[in-house]
Amino acid sequence: MLSALQSIQMIDNNLARSQATTAADPTVKRQTAYYLANIGSIKSSKDFVNNYQLFSYAMTAYGLNDMTYAKSMMQKVMDGGVANTKSLANEMSDVRFKAFAAAFNFGDQGASATSNASNNKTTTSMFIEQTLEDNVGQQNQGAQLALYFQRQAPNIKSGLQILGDKALFQFVQTAFGIPPVVSSNALDQAATNIEKKINMTDLQDPVKVQKMVVRFAAMWDAQNSDPTTSNPALALFSSATSTTTMSTDLLRQTQRFYGTF
Repeated sequence: MLSALQSIQMIDNNLARSQATTAADPTVKRQTAYYLANIGSIKSSKDFVNNYQLFSYAMTAYGLNDMTYAKSMMQKVMDGGVANTKSLANEMSDVRFKAFAAAFNFGDQGASATSNASNNKTTTSMFIEQTLEDNVGQQNQGAQLALYFQRQAPNIKSGLQILGDKALFQFVQTAFGIPPVVSSNALDQAATNIEKKINMTDLQDPVKVQKMVVRFAAMWDAQNSDPTTSNPALALFSSATSTTTMSTDLLRQTQRFYGTF
């Protein structure tokens, strides 16, 4: 089985082809065709949540498929829109809900909310990307988490936002050793701890994000692989003495591949 890092590298190096292959999958192709052919007929949030095929497609695209059952709440998210700073979507720490409300903005746009061709194209692209990540996750959950973080990083503005997204928090926990949050009273402190570990502005820098991904992958592979299998990337994070030494040439090769932190 490929390590998390190997899986990530394989996808990153062949992203366009991987996306095209996912889009061409008969099931994905059929779901996308149905979505594009029918989303324009939806004129209200009630219509939307009651069409399971369309609604579940959209929820999957925005990474909210585990909330598809919450129809009433999602209606309030869409009907509240995003123009009002006190709308439900704007008050939620998980920005995926705000993104969903912006894409299906019945609160601000009424019946025309589903007629925006650009939004519909974005939704289908996101569905394909999410499906690709889910497929990767069937082989290696760590790679799935890393690809998701990599995709979401430019949208992350605060530690609290990371706490509001289970997948993002698992990534950060693994990469930076953030302890679990045991109570709602500890949320602010946990968010502060995250922001001490990660400079939020670094998430706008693809090079720095890539280094975080590599760090995560090294930690993930160390925690989820055969302990007798060496992990050269992990050795770069540790100052502990090891009975196994790497040659200077191997160390240089490892640093070129994994980067430094």
